[in-house]
Amino acid sequence: MRILFTIGCLLLAGMLHAQHELQGRVLDASDNAPLEQATVYFPQLENGVITDTDGNFHIRQLPEGTYKLVVSMIGYAAFTQSITLGENNPSLTIRLRPSAIEMEEVIVSTPFHKLQRENVMKVEQAPLAEIRKNGSPTLAEGLRQIAGVETVSTGVGIGKPVIRGLSSNRVLVYTQGIRMENQQFGDEHGLGISDAGIESVEVIKGPASLLYGSDALGGVLYLNPQRYAPAGTAQADATALYFGNTSGVAANAGAGVSGEKWKFLARLARASHADYQDGGDTRITNSRFSEWDLKTGVGYASGRFKNDLRYNYNRSEPGIPEEIGVQGTDRTPLLPYQEIESHILSNTTEFFMKNSSLKVILGYVGNSRLEFEDHEEHAGEEDGEEHAEEEHGEEGPSLDMQLNTLNYNLQYQFSPSGDSWQTVVGLQGMWQENSNAGEEILVPDARTVDVGLMATSHVHFEKSDLQLGLRYDRRQIDSDAFGTPGESEYIGPLDRSFNSFNAAAGYRIDIAPRVIGRLNLASGFRAPNLSELGSNGTHSGANRFEIGNPDLENERNVQADLSLEYKGEHFELGINGFHNRIRDFIFIAPTGNTVEGDPEFQYRQQDATLYGGEAVFHLHPHPLDWLHLQSNVAVVIGELDSGTPLPLIPPVNWRNTLRVEWDKISSNLENFYGFLGLETYFRQGRPGDFETETPAYNLVHAGLGTRLPLFGNPLDIRIAANNLLDTKYIAHLSRIKADGINNMGRNISLGLSMTL
Repeated sequence: MRILFTIGCLLLAGMLHAQHELQGRVLDASDNAPLEQATVYFPQLENGVITDTDGNFHIRQLPEGTYKLVVSMIGYAAFTQSITLGENNPSLTIRLRPSAIEMEEVIVSTPFHKLQRENVMKVEQAPLAEIRKNGSPTLAEGLRQIAGVETVSTGVGIGKPVIRGLSSNRVLVYTQGIRMENQQFGDEHGLGISDAGIESVEVIKGPASLLYGSDALGGVLYLNPQRYAPAGTAQADATALYFGNTSGVAANAGAGVSGEKWKFLARLARASHADYQDGGDTRITNSRFSEWDLKTGVGYASGRFKNDLRYNYNRSEPGIPEEIGVQGTDRTPLLPYQEIESHILSNTTEFFMKNSSLKVILGYVGNSRLEFEDHEEHAGEEDGEEHAEEEHGEEGPSLDMQLNTLNYNLQYQFSPSGDSWQTVVGLQGMWQENSNAGEEILVPDARTVDVGLMATSHVHFEKSDLQLGLRYDRRQIDSDAFGTPGESEYIGPLDRSFNSFNAAAGYRIDIAPRVIGRLNLASGFRAPNLSELGSNGTHSGANRFEIGNPDLENERNVQADLSLEYKGEHFELGINGFHNRIRDFIFIAPTGNTVEGDPEFQYRQQDATLYGGEAVFHLHPHPLDWLHLQSNVAVVIGELDSGTPLPLIPPVNWRNTLRVEWDKISSNLENFYGFLGLETYFRQGRPGDFETETPAYNLVHAGLGTRLPLFGNPLDIRIAANNLLDTKYIAHLSRIKADGINNMGRNISLGLSMTL
């Protein structure tokens, strides 16, 4: 009690302490011209402004202490400096150096708020505005543009990320600062998040259990929500999209207003797609999907106190394609299909002291997953849609899964020596309950309790950085029995606990003025999920009878990651290699038996190894700053110790893009861009046990866009063509590959966005 009282007094004293201000000017280093629309931002405080026509800025409501200031603008190298705020802060004059290298952002998924080039751990960061230019109909499809990231897909409406050959419960998804829990153990369970209202995405490739605990064994997909408007401003925008292949439409509109202390934003999005066409103009029956999405936020900041309350509601209705049947553009899903709802509520509170801060993140995720299936054979293809629509309204769901999750994350960060030494200690955990109300079950009713303790330090030297960390986790799973003992579908009760110690060490060094080297060693773990422990029934989405193994142990891995980066005036080059050793890898394999016509599969364990890497090249010759040639290649090889290749390993992928950009063509045309891309997937000749080989194929993409004034407001126009040559192909990571169903053919999309 005495400790709590002392902490409370310190926090109260901090909140009552005087607030500070910082002002200054941003200039072009080449000619000292003022820079308008430069972003001046304190990432840790989430407080910043945009410079005016004279390059001036003025930031208020700042606490005492030392914080990193980042100044950035398109066409200039980012400026970063630690600023000590006190009673009398001098006016700053900041000069930005022109640069053709893309604007850097602060990495949020790691705790020390470093720029990409300063971070010890290699993290890929991509603004959603850039991803959307490609014209992908969903967020999961758009993420494939990041080297080393692929998607396991069921048609177009259902997709989930694959990072270096690992997916499902081995890749953790974070949104609004909390872990997304939506029954993600199943391959046909999609991402469940709309790209509307997402600012950027960060990808940690490799074990991140030190920061996030179980399920981050393979990596983390971290989605940063839309920022609030700068203080003293109001913003509104609307976007409309059309996708030719699916006759799809998508639209979203958002608005936000920020005062000196209070901030508010809201965004509503809607998407609706018919069945997609393959390269042979055949519509893939029941690949249709629709989605509603609402995101809101309320923020408050005053001196040493900051609070951010966010809420996201998402409702999607994807069909599950199984065979080619009814041809048309109807949008009502046929059987089987899913109805999925998610409520994501998070609250982040931060207290700032002179050389330390306390962050408290609390979250709730409520996920409802209903699956409707065929219960009888229909008369024929012609009236199949009519019968399906009747059952849509009359039949109850075969699966009715409810998952409620409470998250907490407490992090105390202190920097006794400023930026030279920073340490974070944390307490994280969750309470989760799974329940079933349908006529069938995939996993039993159960409760999961997680708790984790972690500490990590970042030490900065003159030309290098060192990061070390330790963590301990415990997970407790209790489940109820289902069925009658002795019957074939009986599932016994579970009472299991899983423990794990993990460590990470990373070193970053400036090998030369433009060359950075990174070496990271990290361990990770994943406790088996309910499906792997307790399944005993038909999984219609996967067309198989699954049997769990209640004696499964933790998956544990150690990964070594080595990277070299060169960033010069004319080109950039990055090479990143990894070796990932996983003990007790959990996989599902056929037993050779059948149950009521479905093949029987059982979960097993064996050690496994994955290795490979990515190479990235970017040419931007000076003075032709408008010209960009980008290329990246990703390689992953994975196999069990027995020599059997792991399933769902993406083939070698090579992407090449020629891009042109002009900030201003005329007084009425700004931000013009155009691109032509070639995406090559090589033959996958090492399929898993129940997979088949996939031949090589090439996809051509193209697009262009610009900004022009309309009624005094900027209007962004973009057009993109995916699979421009209408190639007929089946991706290796398509879950409907076994049914001989092709992926999407040519898709031409048109987008309009207006900012008010």
